[in-house]
Amino acid sequence: MIEAAVLLPLYGWPEEPGLVFTERRADLRRHAGEISFPGGRQDEGDADLAATALREAREEIGLDPTAVELGEALPATRTFATGYRIHPFVGRIPHPGGLGLAPNPAEVETVLAFSLDVLREGYAMRRLVRRGVPIHTATYEVEGHLIWGATARILGDLLARV
Repeated sequence: MIEAAVLLPLYGWPEEPGLVFTERRADLRRHAGEISFPGGRQDEGDADLAATALREAREEIGLDPTAVELGEALPATRTFATGYRIHPFVGRIPHPGGLGLAPNPAEVETVLAFSLDVLREGYAMRRLVRRGVPIHTATYEVEGHLIWGATARILGDLLARV
């Protein structure tokens, strides 16, 4: 099992809360084109998994760790196809429009921000076919973007808590 961490950058709390996501580049070996939270594998130099989440958010979208107020850690979730155990950390941030976030062109196609209300409205159980296998899974469709898999499970857990 590969340990990984993601940051759930939460802005606008509590008045008009929203989350920042990444759209991964379509030509990556793993999770190509998927919508995800900034994050990745734990490196030896990371003090802990929270540090991993903050480092990855800086690398992927240019989010300064000093702009993040770390909150609670959500329960870890596993990826079925790639063998990761993902540890999600909620981090409150100022509105992303003022942070100068920019995608790292080596990994990220686009930085996305969606309100929690819009995310909730986009929820549906859908039948998807992945690697030739049909699955019935929780999804969120927002502005033409489909959030599914581990990211959808983490998002569902967060939405159930707020």
